[in-house]
Amino acid sequence: MKKLIGLLALLAAFPPLSTDMYLAALPLLVTSWQQPLATVNLTLVGFFATYCFCLLIYGPLSDRYGRRPPLLAGLAIYSGASLLCALATSIEMMIVTRILQGAGAAAASSICFAICKDRFEGRMRQRVFINLGIIVAMAPMLAPIVGGWIIELSSWRLVFVVQVGLGLVAAIGVYGMEESLQKKSRDSLRVVFASYRRLAANRQFFLLTLACACLGTPVFAYIAVSSDIYITVLGYSERQYGYFFAANASAFMLAPLIFSRLVRRRSLQRLLPLSYGGVLVSSLALLVVPVAQPYRLTLFMWLLSFFFAFGRPPSNNLILEQVQHDVGTASSFMVFVYFMTGACSMWFISLGWPDKVSMLGWLGLVSAAITLSGWVWLNARLTLRFPK
Repeated sequence: MKKLIGLLALLAAFPPLSTDMYLAALPLLVTSWQQPLATVNLTLVGFFATYCFCLLIYGPLSDRYGRRPPLLAGLAIYSGASLLCALATSIEMMIVTRILQGAGAAAASSICFAICKDRFEGRMRQRVFINLGIIVAMAPMLAPIVGGWIIELSSWRLVFVVQVGLGLVAAIGVYGMEESLQKKSRDSLRVVFASYRRLAANRQFFLLTLACACLGTPVFAYIAVSSDIYITVLGYSERQYGYFFAANASAFMLAPLIFSRLVRRRSLQRLLPLSYGGVLVSSLALLVVPVAQPYRLTLFMWLLSFFFAFGRPPSNNLILEQVQHDVGTASSFMVFVYFMTGACSMWFISLGWPDKVSMLGWLGLVSAAITLSGWVWLNARLTLRFPK
């Protein structure tokens, strides 16, 4: 079981491993390729946009053919695209190869949650989701530090060579993994992909997915502009930026640990509003509390990230609890909506706002208000199925 959870954690960590190791290089690419930040950030937006749409493909394929075949295919695409990223000679080539990398990484993220649903039940699955959240949180903590050291001591190209190695390690693990889907769909692919219509009719699943996805917009926006703020605006080095980013990422490891203790004494119905309300209050503080930089951004973004990470793993489990069939498709759609809203926020924050820190606060304030309002409405109007 420990080996399986370790493999699932590696698969779930592909998005942060594919972005956070590379963030410190963004200001370098702006300078060396003489491109504006908005153009260079297309390497992030393109990755996540393609990643999102490919999620919708891998999920139904995993319900039809099993979890392993599409997962192995995605990891092969990811490893090959990572090598091409290392060889990129222009911003146009980098954007295209990052798009290919996102197409491969989508298999890992979408199918790993479906494997969790296949292998574990109820509260046990919730504990696995929390453990995955804790383990995966180490990726955004370590990735920018490792990436900063690699870039400072060698080259940003070596970052993508390391990602090739991670893709191959994951592929070896999946190849040796037992197939988790015991009953494959015998329907044609056209019928299998029609499962999205069935999910759209599941109001609890569909509306809960939309409400929870909004909460991640300030976190993705921070990923897109943090290197520009710390390195270009505030004047820190790539290595120092890695420490700032890792400090923020520590919230993603601490929050699930605290949640796992509190959930033993408090119900999910009480704890999730604490997460959503905490993001709202942290965003407000980012806007109005008069603290000098970099402490204002570092402190209040850490709090925002903490409250977001506090509720994200159990929210994922609660969303999938609303589904009894088409689990691979549901897992893909859930992650698709989450990362698509994130990609939109990355594009939005890159539009050249004069005060990007305040814009992060506004994004957090609006998104938390939407999520909290949606949670109240869903509990008042619909009957949600909670883990037993």
